[in-house]
Amino acid sequence: HKNLKLPVPPGFTITTDVCTYYYANKRSYPKELKEQVNKALITIEKIMDKKFGDVNNPLLVSVRSGARRSMPGMMETVLNIGLTEKTIPGLIKQAGGNERFVYDAYRRLIMMYSDVVMEKAAGIEPKEDMGIRKQLERIMDEVKRRRGVKADTDLNANDLKEICSSFKSKIKEVLGKEFPDNPIQQLWGGIGAVFASWNGKRAISCRRIENIPDEWGTAVNVQVMVFGNMGSDSATGVAFTRNPGNGDSHFYGEYLMNAQGEDVVAGIRTPAPINSFSQSAHNKDLVTLEKGMPKIYQELFAIQKRLEKHYRDMQDIEFT
Repeated sequence: HKNLKLPVPPGFTITTDVCTYYYANKRSYPKELKEQVNKALITIEKIMDKKFGDVNNPLLVSVRSGARRSMPGMMETVLNIGLTEKTIPGLIKQAGGNERFVYDAYRRLIMMYSDVVMEKAAGIEPKEDMGIRKQLERIMDEVKRRRGVKADTDLNANDLKEICSSFKSKIKEVLGKEFPDNPIQQLWGGIGAVFASWNGKRAISCRRIENIPDEWGTAVNVQVMVFGNMGSDSATGVAFTRNPGNGDSHFYGEYLMNAQGEDVVAGIRTPAPINSFSQSAHNKDLVTLEKGMPKIYQELFAIQKRLEKHYRDMQDIEFT
């Protein structure tokens, strides 16, 4: 909404109509979609002054679902799309030589993409604990154990490089296909996976419980990446305009430094509270966002006030 003046990264939406078409036509797309996506991508490239798949100045995007009603955790997301062996040097350059950050983003892409696109969307149902994501996590745990570190953030660029190539071999071995090192293929893989996830087991049972009609379908949001994993001066989190547990009118939420979205919910590291109202027994010793990054906190605080006033309802917010 233009009056809200929110700092939202540019992107475009593929509407729910396409989802309906996809299921009515044997999982295919309207013929004009490809050109429309290309046009929308060019618009974003102009705004950002970067190019999708470019070797020197690459643009990276996230692909997320946009259901009419929030179905948290039911629908799929792929981050860091457009990162390939060819575009890695360009992103390292953009990041002022921060190699660790770039390989961290790459291992996340490989992990999410193989899980969401190559396994789930392909309808592969692995045995207990043998899903590709679990198998890749074990590779990562093994490297951490060998290096004698606990947190992902303690791994250096070389560790992450090694992890990326082990990931690729494992994917080939388990799924019989190569991880696609092509930006356009990654983008369409992500788009297809979101549409496919509308009829995934979890989404269907969630709809039954919430009385959400099957024919609603989901939209796909393609949006420029903002990176919360560039170092200790970047972060990502989730917040609510009031306490979701009891409705108290206090801004409530948690965040993780040097992280990307999935880390906050994955439970590997304990997220820190954004303010004193969000403190619990688990996180009371961690620095709040309000104390650690006061300027950012004030900006976020103003935004959530504006959102709740506009929508006249409790809002949940993801921020980076």
